[in-house]
Amino acid sequence: MRSVSSVSVVALVLAVAVLLAAPRLGADGVDAGACGKTPPDQVAVKLAPCVSAAKDPKATPSARCCAAVKEIGEKSAECLCAVLLSKTVRDIGVKPEMAITIPKRCNIADRPIGYKCGDFTLPSLELQN
Repeated sequence: MRSVSSVSVVALVLAVAVLLAAPRLGADGVDAGACGKTPPDQVAVKLAPCVSAAKDPKATPSARCCAAVKEIGEKSAECLCAVLLSKTVRDIGVKPEMAITIPKRCNIADRPIGYKCGDFTLPSLELQN
């Protein structure tokens, strides 16, 4: 019997495969080129270790999750935002308002605090007006 985490990872990989065959579109209005030549939905597969933390606000993200988030954030705040709000992340049941808290929960010192990410501002959970 598969664990919920392994099923989520499989779902994430399948979603990425489907999205790679689709036209390159922006994720929630974020530029599809935010992560360079790699579409944000494809970069999102690196967040597989973050699935449980992204669904439970009380869960401490794993070291692998935090390393992946830090690596993506080092590309640019725009890339991190596009990945956290990507269709791939939403398709596995992660809510954007939960996903954007991961950099803060990982205690990433150089995270893009105050960066407007869709309807959210990192690392806040509050909707922006």
